[in-house]
Amino acid sequence: MSHITRRELLLGSSATVLAATAGAFIADRALASAHSLTLSPLDHSILPDTVTRGMMSFAADGPPPVLRFKQGEAVAIDVANKLDEASVVHWHGLRIPNGMDGVPYLTQYPIEAGERFRYEFTPPDAGTFWYHPHCNTLEQMARGLTGVLIVEEPEDPGFDSDLPLNIRDFRLGGDGQFISLFKARSAARGGTLGTVSTVNWKVAPDFDLQAGSLVRLRLAVTDVTRVGRYEIEGADAMVIAVDSNPLPVPMPAREIELSPGQRADVALRVPDNEEDAVRLVLKRKFDERVIAHFRPIGVSVNRDLRELQRLRANPVPVPDLNNAEVMEFVFGWSPEGDAPQASICGTLGYTFWSINRKAWQGDVPGPLDPLATLKLGKTYVLRLRNETPNDHPIHLHGVSFQLLRSNKRKLVPLVTDTALLQSQETMDVALVADNPGDWAFHCHVIEHQKTGLAGFLRIED
Repeated sequence: MSHITRRELLLGSSATVLAATAGAFIADRALASAHSLTLSPLDHSILPDTVTRGMMSFAADGPPPVLRFKQGEAVAIDVANKLDEASVVHWHGLRIPNGMDGVPYLTQYPIEAGERFRYEFTPPDAGTFWYHPHCNTLEQMARGLTGVLIVEEPEDPGFDSDLPLNIRDFRLGGDGQFISLFKARSAARGGTLGTVSTVNWKVAPDFDLQAGSLVRLRLAVTDVTRVGRYEIEGADAMVIAVDSNPLPVPMPAREIELSPGQRADVALRVPDNEEDAVRLVLKRKFDERVIAHFRPIGVSVNRDLRELQRLRANPVPVPDLNNAEVMEFVFGWSPEGDAPQASICGTLGYTFWSINRKAWQGDVPGPLDPLATLKLGKTYVLRLRNETPNDHPIHLHGVSFQLLRSNKRKLVPLVTDTALLQSQETMDVALVADNPGDWAFHCHVIEHQKTGLAGFLRIED
């Protein structure tokens, strides 16, 4: 992996010097907060009877913590970097101020080894989100740096319990140790799949739930590659939200297609009898696998799914489609194939992909040009055209968008931040450019992102 030093970066431009100075000011303040994360190396057991070495977490002693915030209430998170390399933290799906978005150079200077940074924002939306690094992204995420973030609604929808499920693979050999985190041949195609499927860093864990109760399962796919279909077997269950936004009409929890970065909230009615086990099944291309078990325990409390309150829609502005400007984005292979630029945030050493024939050259100080400039407050239709035979989950930071139409399938009019663009699909999505700043726009198959399938949109007055 190619790196350059902080000194080399600072010598590159006066703008970088200013960014570094501003970052140092923030990092040196006295920090005190209800929330804290420590980016840490650790050894941890994933497979039975072995310890996987060289993992990374947002905690020094185990898996990343579940962060819980309240909708509309200000939060601060103090991040200490105890890794031997730079990092940042991105809050996936949150519509927050640009300076808190956690993208190196685009929104902040990287948090280098031994440094600290405070993130401060007020989450406007409720739902299930997640957090991860955006620096040396593939390696850090692949080694464990993905955590679930929950923003709770002011009103209680009526669940008896709430269970976050961090769904992801690790690339481990039979000895429980990491194998190559990616293969170049796979990165130029659909991406390199993991070998061990986990939920909350465990293989097929068992969860004990009160018999007859109503449980909110929060499925968060934090994997770097896998697109899969998920199903709840053995109980009544309904999908009530996708990517933090309520569905117009709840749907049975069958064949829930989720790509990296996406989430689904499922209302589960736990069976009454202890022998009636419930399973979360991952349906893969050639087989299926039970990745979690839910066991009813105790005397049934006899709840009914109809008792739940409907989730309130988040305050996402409604697009004015009659006055929308159409912008087209083509996702394809790189026309040049030049090696990416060296960066403190690392590279994979290849450039395979591009947006509008322009490949992202890496996380560098710039100056950088946006893929497009949007006017604050205006409605846009983004026409996303996939000219490749591979799927691409397209994620836009800072702004939510509504699915409109596809040339291949009928779309539910979801409000989301991550849309799975299928092979050879053209999809129209609509948004209001309501959040000023430079917003990353990329594929969430991380190998694709790190080999060119990334850029940013600028929203300005």
